[in-house]
Amino acid sequence: MSLMLEPNPEQLKAQKVYKEMGLSDEEFAMIEKILGRLPNYTEIGLFSVMWSEHCSYKNSKPVLKKFPTTGEKVLQGPGEGAGIVDIGDGQAVVFKIESHNHPSAIEPYQGAATGVGGIIRDVFSMGARPVAMLNSLRFGELDNARTKYLFKEVVAGIAGYGNCIGIPTVGGEIQFESAYEGNPLVNAMCVGLIDHKDIQKGQAHGVGNTVMYVGAKTGRDGIHGATFASEELTDQSEEKRPAVQVGDPFMEKLLLEACLELVKSDALVGIQDMGAAGLTSSSAEMASKAGSGIEMNLDLVPQRETGMTAYEMMLSESQERMLIVVKKGREQEIVDLFSKYELEAVAIGRVTDDKMLRLIHNGEIVANVPADALAEEAPVYYKPSREPEYYREFQAMENEIPAVADYKETLIKLLQQPTISSKEWVYDQYDYMVRTNTVVAPGSDAAVIRIRGTRKGLAMTTDCNSRYMYLDPETGGKIAVAEAARNIVCSGGEPLAITDNLNFGSPEKPEIFWQIEKSADGISEACRILNTPVIGGNVSLYNETNGAAIYPTPVIGMVGLVADIEHATTQSFKSAGDLIYLLGETKDEFGGSELQKLTYGKIFGKAPELDLEKEAKFQNQVLQAIREGLIASAHDVAEGGLAVAASESLMGSDGLGANINIAGNTVSALFSESQSRFLLSVKKEHQQAFESLVDARLIGEVTDLPVLQISSEEGLVLAEQVEVLKEAWKGAIQCLLN
Repeated sequence: MSLMLEPNPEQLKAQKVYKEMGLSDEEFAMIEKILGRLPNYTEIGLFSVMWSEHCSYKNSKPVLKKFPTTGEKVLQGPGEGAGIVDIGDGQAVVFKIESHNHPSAIEPYQGAATGVGGIIRDVFSMGARPVAMLNSLRFGELDNARTKYLFKEVVAGIAGYGNCIGIPTVGGEIQFESAYEGNPLVNAMCVGLIDHKDIQKGQAHGVGNTVMYVGAKTGRDGIHGATFASEELTDQSEEKRPAVQVGDPFMEKLLLEACLELVKSDALVGIQDMGAAGLTSSSAEMASKAGSGIEMNLDLVPQRETGMTAYEMMLSESQERMLIVVKKGREQEIVDLFSKYELEAVAIGRVTDDKMLRLIHNGEIVANVPADALAEEAPVYYKPSREPEYYREFQAMENEIPAVADYKETLIKLLQQPTISSKEWVYDQYDYMVRTNTVVAPGSDAAVIRIRGTRKGLAMTTDCNSRYMYLDPETGGKIAVAEAARNIVCSGGEPLAITDNLNFGSPEKPEIFWQIEKSADGISEACRILNTPVIGGNVSLYNETNGAAIYPTPVIGMVGLVADIEHATTQSFKSAGDLIYLLGETKDEFGGSELQKLTYGKIFGKAPELDLEKEAKFQNQVLQAIREGLIASAHDVAEGGLAVAASESLMGSDGLGANINIAGNTVSALFSESQSRFLLSVKKEHQQAFESLVDARLIGEVTDLPVLQISSEEGLVLAEQVEVLKEAWKGAIQCLLN
């Protein structure tokens, strides 16, 4: 687009061009008032991306205020590239989760790949070395060509980027529900390690200091990506394909190494990733956080296309770029450092004292706006909230136990459900052993990696049961945090903190805004009681296709500290003769369960109840017993209930089986999804010590006959060879894809 075609300020207002950029009449009037004049085309572009939901959280800020964000170990909460938590010995863990949902719906390979690239930059912009990746994915049912295509391409995009850059993808979760048919969710999480002394902030301090552009050249890809992420998908969304960025993992690997060398230099003042809204957000936010201004000459920006306008350069979301501020007079050191990695580092501006973001192009000032107005003064909306009719109906229902004719056949069908079945087809495409620090690989409750040079490890997981969220967002929010913590504890870790990715439909709809508010209430309460503050995250709204919203899906990414790598625990039973225990109470709870969906083809009723005090107590008991060496295996009882959990505990155990005794209603004992339950195995010699510490009930033992046998007071309920269970569980996704 040549400059001739950009409408002048009067035309902008008269023709309401700003509406195409996602700004309302009221917002345009606010901008006019802030500037004391009509904005030009470039300036309107700056405001439109910075005031989008994706960058400003204008619809979600009132909800985000509910989260507890501080704690004795929190070194950096929300507001920077990623949150940071102290893990002792002068070390800290850095982590964040981000969504790339809309780009992945249109261009799944690049959408997923650049989602991975962006979250990695968020972590190393803090000065941390990325050590692990996780993801949380949602797709429609695997019964049509389009969903299969999206699923295959997203997984390939995640694998392609992560494997090339050499960061192991060690965990994640995938659910398949028709609610995600048109709008898949692709949430990527990155975990990094840092020494306290190397922590960086994205701030432009020091008047006269130099603003430098480092990394890849700027192109026209990803223009208005932030705005695209803040609107619903429609049949016309294919036209937004140019808004999807293209990633280059080899360039990012060089950029990562260069930036990790850079953070050791005292010439560096501040560093920030050019993520959503590219040059605009990085410059405006760095100036605003430091209480300073920035002036940039766009003629100096490295460009890979000719004739780019100021608007295009500022709104491009080309990948693998960072903005840094360095001490005046030391620019050459930075140029030399980056040239070692065959990367450009170019001085494009300076820090000023007037709090303005000023842009010069072709020798003229093309934008001059207050940095705070862009970064901090977006309007905040308190959206109307209304309890949905369906919720009242569900709450009035009794807990109905589905009728099961054949327990064995039902268990096999549950193991074949794609949400339960083995995800090996997915994680076999990921290099999860690269860097050789992976102690617990994908497929157990949480992944564990060792921290080199210490006895410590990090446990990490992503969790959210969106069916429970839909039935009861507040309870569902509590369950998401509790399940994440349960997974960390089962792996021998102490939960530290969470990062969240709040994926919802349109906040303009009162019923959806009610879901957002209620789930935030549940997440907040669980975080307070389980002592896992929220240290950052991402909001992804407008996840709707032609007016139909996804299930509310606030994904919880959690990291825990494994005090000694010897404590790392997996879900597989270990030896014949070990005793099997169930901790926690089983009730007749089937709302949102796998059995309910299998039986009725839909979900309804109440979500399972959750007592957070009991949850905290049980988690502490299990963690203490693991640390005292009393537990051989630990597994969270989740989707599909006890029968599925017992089957999963046999999948990785060679030649073993289990004899288990159940009590109460047989269907509930086998398949209920009651919360706060753990399936534990213990060596016989530890029985007394274990029972004095943990309030669990002895329900069976591990055998050397590879058969799962479950009996009730009436006799044998179910018996099946482990090989048959394994076959059903292992081949399900592959079978559906073929």
